[in-house]
Parts: sequence; structure tokens; C-alpha cells
Amino acid sequence: MKRNILTLAISALVFSAAQPASADTLIHAGRLIDGTQNEVRENVTIRIEENKITAIENGFSRASNEDDVIDMRNGTVMPGFIDMHTHLTSQSEPGSYMHRYTHNEADVAFRAAHFADLTLRAGFTTVRDLGDSFAASVALKRAINAGYVEGPRIYTAAKSLATTGGHADPSNGSRSGLMPTPGPMEGVVNGVDEARQGVRARYQEGADLIKITATGGVLSMAASGDNPQFMDDELEAIVGTAADYGMRVAVHAHGKDGMMRAIRAGVHSIEHGTYMDDEVFALMKEYGTYYVPTITAGRTVADRAEIEGYFPEQVRAKARAIGPLIQGTFGRAYAAGVNIAFGTDSGVFDHGENAREFAYMVEAGMPPLEAIRAATLIAATLLGADDIIGSIEVGKHADIVAVTGNPLDDINLLKDIHLVIKDGVVYVQP
Repeated sequence: MKRNILTLAISALVFSAAQPASADTLIHAGRLIDGTQNEVRENVTIRIEENKITAIENGFSRASNEDDVIDMRNGTVMPGFIDMHTHLTSQSEPGSYMHRYTHNEADVAFRAAHFADLTLRAGFTTVRDLGDSFAASVALKRAINAGYVEGPRIYTAAKSLATTGGHADPSNGSRSGLMPTPGPMEGVVNGVDEARQGVRARYQEGADLIKITATGGVLSMAASGDNPQFMDDELEAIVGTAADYGMRVAVHAHGKDGMMRAIRAGVHSIEHGTYMDDEVFALMKEYGTYYVPTITAGRTVADRAEIEGYFPEQVRAKARAIGPLIQGTFGRAYAAGVNIAFGTDSGVFDHGENAREFAYMVEAGMPPLEAIRAATLIAATLLGADDIIGSIEVGKHADIVAVTGNPLDDINLLKDIHLVIKDGVVYVQP
């Protein structure tokens, strides 16, 4: 009986495996949003050889007998989406505050592989992972790159950096003696020397960038959701050390003071940004700092705060106060001309629902085409990867998604992806 079950499981894996695109794959696109311009091309053919886009041809090109043809003549083809704020190694659910005591490294890793698969099949071919446990996102990135599991291209920060008692201090909420006092290796730093050590520890374990929690946060077991939690010299040490290792710095921040300090220190993006005002907008534009809004997370925590017992009471109060504000902040930031890159904070809500963010961005005043560009070329630019991904151009990696219909008429179509190609491999097709 066990052998039969194993045989069935192996067969299921074989038949569900992604099929690699042949040397010539042609996509006949009724509409093409290529990510580079604020216009839509109609009736074009995208030609893929191995993992690269080799031609974009006017009209529906005739295929040879060896070519594979994907028919999206009734649809819209776009670059693969990029989510600049994810947490693939966790997901909020009832009882999830106990996971750090009940889930070991293997539990975290297997769940992360599942969440990565959901994310890819939702059309997100690249993600930035901004905080994990056990460096599991580093291992997941390597497994995906090696072809052992399926998921998006990952740029990871590994463990977030926090100060003692700060938003990402893993010992928050634990009784004395239950968890050893965390230090730089565990992502908790105090003072310039430890700040530098924390960056170097992330580099050592294989992170691609640095994430810091510059203010309090909503879901941590701590009193404040917005107080500043790093001093200027600590922030400058982190940014300077990260630059030495070629790493960019993303900053969780809700409160104004923490944001102002981080922006002046030279960080690359502000995540959430709930209490931004005109002074913050002006400073971000002066420094070229990007805003990654995570509206979906804000809406989700506000809704779940109304479910009795879902959050600890300390967290529930912060979720009610901060969660509903992020969408309004996004609308004002867009109107002020701040650089905006798409990001959701998936893991705070269910993985695979990342496309909800598009609708919230449009609802707050961003035109649909700009929302799509925020999740493609603009996000790739913030990553420093716009030379290889983020747009449908000759020579770039074949990261391509498509929907039936026109998302510029109905942005909610992006929640139902009919074609996903990552690096020339077809994962979802009509």
C-alpha cells in the first residue's frame, strides 16, 4: 500500500512539472504592455529562445513546425510581476504567534516552498523577501535556482536587523530565560559596531540586501507601532557597510521620525510608510528614495483585528490604528510624485493573493498602467536588476505573464493569470 501511494505521488510530480520552453516559443499577443512605455502595442509576436526574449515582431508571425505557439490573441501580455515586499517563510493565520515555539527549520522550509509555488503561479516571477527565520529564504532561493523546487526568482534580506526590543527582535513576547539574548548573528544590533556586524552576518549567510526595522511595527509583541528604533550613527553604519558589500537597504517604518533618519542615512526604500507627510515626501524626492506601500497588508490586519482572538490584544490595537491608514498614505505619496514600487507584505496575508495590491493602488488614484509598471520595470530598477528583468525587451530574461481581456479596463483581471513564464520556462499556460 505504501509503495502504491509513493508511485502515485511521484507520478503526480512528474505530470505537474513545469515544461521548459523549446528553442523557439512564440507568444501571439493581442495586447502588449512591455513595461517601458505608457502605451499598449497591439497584435505582436514575442519570440523566446531558451531563456531570453530574442524578438518582438509586428503581427502574428508564422510558426515553423518546430515552434511552440502560445495563443494570447484575446489577452494582454506583460512582464512577469515583481513583489518587492514578501515573507515567504511565514504566513499569518490563527495561532501563528505560537509557530516560533512549535515550528522547526524543516517546518519553515517546507511551508516556504509551498508559498513560493503559489506566488509564482499568481504571476510573480521575482520577489524581494524582507525577513525570514533560520535563513530559510536563502536556502529556498538556492533550491529554486538549482531547479529542485518551483518558485519566483528571490532577492532576500534573510533575517531583518532590529534593536533590542525592536520590531524584529525575535525574543519579543517571550518570558525571561526562554530564548537566549539575541545578538547580531540573530539580527539584533545595538551601537555602531554591532550594526556593522549585523550586515556582515547577513552577507555571510547569503543575503542579497539588508532589511532594517527603523520604527515599531504592527504585528510585533511590543507597545509602539511607530517609535524610532535606530540612532543616526547606527543607520549610517548599516548603510555604509551594506554599500561596501554591494547590498541595498530596505527599511520597515511607520513613524515619521524613523523615516526621516533612515532617508537621510541613504537607504533605498521605505516600506509601509504609514505616517508620511509632505516633509517626508519632499525628503524622499530629494534623496531618490522609493516607497513600497504594502496596502494589502494594512487592509488585511485591519480586517483581522475585528476577529475576536485572532491577534493578541497588544497587536490588535495597533492593527486597528495603523492598518487602515496605509492606502491613504499611498494616494498622497503618488500625488506628491514619490517613486513607488509595488510591494504587498505577503505572509501578513495569504500567499498567492499578491495581485490584490493592484486594485488597491488603482482605487487610491494610480492609473492601471502605472500600477503595472510599478510592479515591473520600476520594481526592477529598485532591485538593481532592470538590465535583466522588468520589461519585455530583446535580450532580457523571458519573464512573462498574461491575462485574458484587458486589465486597463478591469484591473481585477490580474488576479486570474493565464500564462506564467519565468526564465523561459512555462509554468502556467492557457
